[in-house]
Amino acid sequence: MQKISVLAVVISAVSIILPAESYAHGRREIKWKGSGGWGEKTPYNRLYNLKTEMTVSGEVVIVEEIVPLKGMSYGVHFMLKTGGRTISVHLGPAWLIENQDIKIMPGDLVEVTGSRIMLKGEPAIIAAAIKRGAETLKLRDKNGFPVWSGWRRR
Repeated sequence: MQKISVLAVVISAVSIILPAESYAHGRREIKWKGSGGWGEKTPYNRLYNLKTEMTVSGEVVIVEEIVPLKGMSYGVHFMLKTGGRTISVHLGPAWLIENQDIKIMPGDLVEVTGSRIMLKGEPAIIAAAIKRGAETLKLRDKNGFPVWSGWRRR
């Protein structure tokens, strides 16, 4: 009977001393980040308007990070030189774009299909698709729904 009491004390002491994550096979706790403002119903994604869709072609001048609206996580955009002007083309959240096989680089000749918007007083395009040669980077479906939110519609 005394052996059982000692064993119970040892087990109790171990469960108090060891943190809960020790039971998870050495894995770390998940830190939820959310969409970073890129979700389907966020103010930014509500800017996409099928009525203002257009297709333009041109040369990529620079590719860089952008935070479209205050409080959002950063995304990726490029400046497109087309018809004597340069316009910002928003691709999407960096966590998606940085993991694509197709890489858009300065000097690339591309065709952009997307919604023309005004953001912070400047014209911009929220891209639905980028074509470079035979490759296409699809970012939104025919209804303007972002591909990074697609799992929620299934």
